[in-house]
Amino acid sequence: MSKISPPELEQLLEGDDRIHVLDIRPRETYQQSHIDGSRNVPVYDDLRAGDDSKLRGSLSRIPDDTTVVTVCKAGIVARKATAVLEEDGYDAATLAGGMRRWRGYQNGSLGYRLRAAVGGLLP
Repeated sequence: MSKISPPELEQLLEGDDRIHVLDIRPRETYQQSHIDGSRNVPVYDDLRAGDDSKLRGSLSRIPDDTTVVTVCKAGIVARKATAVLEEDGYDAATLAGGMRRWRGYQNGSLGYRLRAAVGGLLP
């Protein structure tokens, strides 16, 4: 299963690559803050409970001719969404660290910079 870092996602969003950002968090959370251009399919609670039926029922709304990057709060539940998409033949990846890491990256927070530095040094 693939992961993508915030800088990699930003580069894809700014480039010519076709990318679809699928935010699975609850609608209210998505409305408070989200990645520009992302689409919300609020299946976080269902996937967390082990039920992927709502996501599978929404696949027709997700383009299958592009890379899909799944997003949740911290990236854990989004991995389940990525697995469902990959099972169905999608080119999918999870945003590593989810919206927490995305916001840290966007804000240039010290925590993000430290994690990125340590992550670059460790195998």
